[in-house]
Amino acid sequence: MPSLDARAVASLLREYAQRTALRGGNPYRAKAYSRAADSLVALAVPLDALVAEHQLTDIPGVGDAIADIITKVHKTGSHPSLEKLRKEIPAGVLEMLAVPGLRPEKVLRLYKDLGIGSLTELEAAAKDDRIKMAKGLGAALQTKIIQNLAIAKSGEGRLHLHRAAALLAHAKDSIRKSRPELKRVTIAGDFRRGCELVGDLAIVAEAPETAKAPNTSPDDGLQIRLSDRKHFGATLLFATGSAAHIEQLRTLAAEKEMRLEADGLQRGRILIAGDEAEIYRALGLPFIDPELREGRGEVELALKGKLPKLVTDDDLRGILHCHTDASDGTETLETMAKATRQRGFEYFGVADHSKSAHYAGGLTVEEITQQHREADRLNKRFGKDFRILKGIESDILANGSLDYDDEVLERFDFVVASIHGRFKLDRKDQTQRLLRAISDPHTTIIGHMTGRQLQRRPGYEIDVEKVLRACAKHDVVVEINAHPWRLDLDWRWHQAALEFGCMLSINPDAHSIPELDHMHWGVLMARKGGVPADRVLNAMTLPEITRYLSQKRRPLARAA
Repeated sequence: MPSLDARAVASLLREYAQRTALRGGNPYRAKAYSRAADSLVALAVPLDALVAEHQLTDIPGVGDAIADIITKVHKTGSHPSLEKLRKEIPAGVLEMLAVPGLRPEKVLRLYKDLGIGSLTELEAAAKDDRIKMAKGLGAALQTKIIQNLAIAKSGEGRLHLHRAAALLAHAKDSIRKSRPELKRVTIAGDFRRGCELVGDLAIVAEAPETAKAPNTSPDDGLQIRLSDRKHFGATLLFATGSAAHIEQLRTLAAEKEMRLEADGLQRGRILIAGDEAEIYRALGLPFIDPELREGRGEVELALKGKLPKLVTDDDLRGILHCHTDASDGTETLETMAKATRQRGFEYFGVADHSKSAHYAGGLTVEEITQQHREADRLNKRFGKDFRILKGIESDILANGSLDYDDEVLERFDFVVASIHGRFKLDRKDQTQRLLRAISDPHTTIIGHMTGRQLQRRPGYEIDVEKVLRACAKHDVVVEINAHPWRLDLDWRWHQAALEFGCMLSINPDAHSIPELDHMHWGVLMARKGGVPADRVLNAMTLPEITRYLSQKRRPLARAA
């Protein structure tokens, strides 16, 4: 039989991962297979060439053991271990692993005890209340399944932003090495638009002769779209999207008696513009940043000259909301602060968990005192150009209060107030819970406002507009949590926050040194939401944010 291509091998490797997870044992093995499958889908060179040249281990996430599996599957169309596993569980059962929160052992129980053998059967069983009656499963699991079935369907085939970034970077590097004749190799698709979940892995490159290398099909995983120099910008524009944005540009072009096609902007048979910026200019528009291209009013703003100047990575002057080994982080306060300083920032805002967060090593009052002494000691050493800001991530309790007495809260430079439990309160009670926390004069920032985790769980039910209005009223900053699993507040609410008068803060929620670099994903979300630098708290310089935090604390001092 002919050898399998990368996408077919990836499909079988993903099946191998799922069946391995259902078998039990080391959970990291199944995750490794799944990650390797993602990497295969994003290959920029033919798989058979990598196999022939023994270069499979150059693929991200592929070590010697997985390379052996890939080689055998590629050449034979299967693997003995996979065939053995297939005899144990029907294929439909694997579908249920896509439901967030439904662990492999529960999937097995659903299959063996209730005879549920597919996602469709699972949904029917949940709606018929069959799951909550089963011993060892119960009502809570049934509720979670009903809630998360929509996530399983909507997130199918899409990658978290940071994972897509790694795959696309490798693909771009591979193209440059294997096809040196290609120029201007540029990432496009929904990744270029800064989408929080990426399903469109696309790259555009300039080729000397397009006919020699046809574009790949979208069904082949990574899309490599080739263009000559004259039409490169138009190809990039269309490969970036979104469809709604392109359609609005086409409408505008038609109004001006022009025609916008994938090979450029034309009037009659004459090419008016083939470069991306030139196309916008010929349409009477300033360049519209890719992150804004969602057909949500950006063309109208551009026509009125009211496009925002979006925040950039370089605009950020400090990092807030980080954890250390005093709670559930991996590094000391000193190590995290030094790593922040080495990245060119002016301040590091520690915000370890508060005492109610027993699951995360929340700080006692005595531990707060110790941390503040350490911060004072380090600040003397750092001098005037860098400072540790003393913060806390205070749990918002079920009644909306913060979990320290006022006397303790007043010791901090800033307080991030966050919900970490009781997610199932109804919309009214959950909203009131947040409103009370916002009205507390000690609250500086509301952390990850909706509590969502992408492809894991939906956010809790709240009236976001009411919460944002309250934040503006009480001068409480809204967090854009930059952790790629959160990216919360959702960018679709950023404009409302700005219109109501809110400040925002791009925070990494870092628990380790590498996670400090999550800041970039938060910046992408802010850009997608149309946020300018002057509305971002941590775009303030050290003197500015020190003054800002001091002014917020001044009413507390008078009240005391």
